Amino acid sequence: MDDTDEIRGTAQGTAPVPLSVLDLVTVGAGRTATDALRTSVAISRLAESRGFHRYWVAEHHSMPGVASSSPAVILAHLAAHTTRIRLGSGGVMLPNHAPLVIAEQFGTLEAMAPGRVDLGLGRAPGTDGATAAALRRTDRLNEGADDFPEQLAELTRFLDDDFPAGHRYARIHAVPGPVQSTSPGGVQSPHRPPIWLLGSSGFSARLAGVLGLPFAFAHHFSAQNTIPALDLYRESFRASAVLAAPYALIGVSALATDDEKEARRQVRAAALNMVRLRTGRPGLVPTPEEAEAYDFSPMEREFVDSWNANVIHGTADEVRAGLDDLQKRTGADELMLTGNAHGGEVRLRSYELIADAYGLPKAR
Repeated sequence: MDDTDEIRGTAQGTAPVPLSVLDLVTVGAGRTATDALRTSVAISRLAESRGFHRYWVAEHHSMPGVASSSPAVILAHLAAHTTRIRLGSGGVMLPNHAPLVIAEQFGTLEAMAPGRVDLGLGRAPGTDGATAAALRRTDRLNEGADDFPEQLAELTRFLDDDFPAGHRYARIHAVPGPVQSTSPGGVQSPHRPPIWLLGSSGFSARLAGVLGLPFAFAHHFSAQNTIPALDLYRESFRASAVLAAPYALIGVSALATDDEKEARRQVRAAALNMVRLRTGRPGLVPTPEEAEAYDFSPMEREFVDSWNANVIHGTADEVRAGLDDLQKRTGADELMLTGNAHGGEVRLRSYELIADAYGLPKAR
């Protein structure tokens, strides 16, 4: 596998490292999931035209304000509207699924968009415990997380079609996949989606390092663990057929607007959405006007201040400076930006402003 092409990106313009997009497919109050998905198409096309390296969507469930419960379906839709940008999951929550199902889904995506599909995997449920139990049809939720390395190994063997002789799955094949090249008259793409491990703590950081896989850290909601996790990944790293040296990206909340005051209004609304989610009241992303009128309790205000301290927001120049500083502090090899706001037009404008701030290439 050529890790330069399939994993390592190339910085564009004056950006210190490659820039990418994490899309949560957020749904604002007064908007529909259809509106959110149309915004995703618009942002993916903008990202492709401006030189962003990859575009990922993340699996979430039972959250009215997040319409990304089916990453593979969304990625297929985005593949039909783009031609070059890498597409992937950030991530698929592997314990929620049978590894064979994920191998089939991402083998299908690879057939749709050859050479530009990433398979990012997480071990968290991406939802609350009750929803996770419904997804997995079991109440033994810890078992899924504890079995993650075994599930990962099984998924990898399905993707590579290399279960050893005598294994109970040796005669089972993920299709589309490598088995088609060994069938009479078969011709199959040499690509298969590279696996990334995602995390917000040390577990996946260490596992990614030991396995020699690329690592993506969720700085956007676990900022206090970023540097320790990246250090652990680099210390644990062993060269593999996939990577000769560590490669780590971090997810970053970043929102640029034409006016600094508007940026504060937008991130306050997104923070109110997080307050409601963390207190068991998930809903649609509120409007800035609703957030301005909301009477935050002292505890909620403390949470908002803490949350927004890790959101890089303001004018394009302010966001650029914040991203540059974060990259220097963490040594991240790639920055994956997620811009959370009520309106899709605000998110689209944010990526455009950031691209302009770094002098990324104009639409071709």
